[in-house]
Amino acid sequence: MTKKTKTEKTPSTAYNQEFRDTAVKLALAGDKAIATVARELEIPSRYLYDWVKAAKKKKNGSAANSSSKSSSAEEELRRLQKRYKELETENEILKKAAA
Repeated sequence: MTKKTKTEKTPSTAYNQEFRDTAVKLALAGDKAIATVARELEIPSRYLYDWVKAAKKKKNGSAANSSSKSSSAEEELRRLQKRYKELETENEILKKAAA
């Protein structure tokens, strides 16, 4: 096993974010295996597997956040609809009382 020298780059610094994003899109969009895409891009397949895994995790995390936001928005909508019906009922009662 060889030691890394200070001049060797780690996967996180060796490839910029734009390259990683493009590689992940290629891996997820096509009909090719991740290992094949990695070979074509001349990068170690474990890097691309890690990037794809991180992208999926990030996507699922943002989907979970958006679903919790939408569920709270739906809850607020139901609460407001209920309040609207109550106010309509009160308004009808007041109209009858005033007549």
